[in-house]
Amino acid sequence: MQSPLGDDAYLRIRAQFSQARQAGQARHREIAEAMHISEGALIAAHVGAEAAALMRATRLQPRWTVLCAALHSLGEVMALTRNGACVHEKVGRYAEFTAKQTEYLQVTWMRGAGVDLLWEVAHWQHGFAVEESGEKGVQRSLQFYDASGTAVHKLFLRAQSDLSAYQSLVRAFCDTDQLPGLIPQALLTVPATDFAAFLTHWEAIQDARDLHCLLAQVRGSGHTFLQHLPAASAREVQLSAANMVLEHAAAQGLSIWILAGNIGMTQAHRGPIDKVVQMGPWLNVLDAGFNLHVRQDLIASSWVVVVPGLAGHFSALVLFNAAGEIIALIAADASSGASERSAWVALMHRLPLVEPIRSDHHATL
Repeated sequence: MQSPLGDDAYLRIRAQFSQARQAGQARHREIAEAMHISEGALIAAHVGAEAAALMRATRLQPRWTVLCAALHSLGEVMALTRNGACVHEKVGRYAEFTAKQTEYLQVTWMRGAGVDLLWEVAHWQHGFAVEESGEKGVQRSLQFYDASGTAVHKLFLRAQSDLSAYQSLVRAFCDTDQLPGLIPQALLTVPATDFAAFLTHWEAIQDARDLHCLLAQVRGSGHTFLQHLPAASAREVQLSAANMVLEHAAAQGLSIWILAGNIGMTQAHRGPIDKVVQMGPWLNVLDAGFNLHVRQDLIASSWVVVVPGLAGHFSALVLFNAAGEIIALIAADASSGASERSAWVALMHRLPLVEPIRSDHHATL
């Protein structure tokens, strides 16, 4: 597991990280990018670091399913899942999980108290227990990365978390390999999905989780496939739609789903939102127990999607980046009552459209 870099290289990475922290840089991802390494490589460089180091990491055994089954013992934590344009943070408790399998989907599904996750551990490659010293004391977390060193999922301990359970979990899953570094590997190949297969999967969608997971699994083809659906099923709206929807949902007290993630993890918020704030390019929801951060400048297209669903048709706003990968999905909470569902449908119809360019040659896809 150790990278071919020498010990001096890891010492330099640790020193540069400390300098960046002292300069006020807060996000590991941005610090790693400035150093031209992956975030996972930044964390792995701190495996075996001395006790006095600013950050220390312990490599975990890749027994992801067993490890995840033990996360409920930690009590209240903050779960964080992100992609390049969106960060989704949710406070709550993990729970026992169940496997979910359909014709096109094999994932693990976990609904805890406030933490709602749909993960596919086949894309998980590296895991670490991380301790970082700061002004408020030691911040402890568990962090998981794909083969390239890109973050898949993280959880951070809070004051209410069970520290002894965390320490027991780290001891139980500590890997015998505690050398620093990681060797980037090729990402797991995802079989290409053609339009006909997409339509089959589309008909099997039961709820907003399934829709998000399908659009994440088809990688950069999701927005292309939507272009070839009938206008009643998918219509492109202007890039201001995300801001409009979140502000309206907050003002009207609508209970909604907000899902975001990556190919290895989908994280959901379910309920009303309150505080919607714009800060530079970031569109934020800053609520107690739930934070969302979306880079508006990285939204390349926005779509209102209407899906058959298990309990009848539901509509969602789906955001894509320039590569056609899903950034986030916002939908109504179907369990909240007919009045809110009606308000949501009306909101979807008020969103300003982008003039569509459609093709009738479905067979060519």
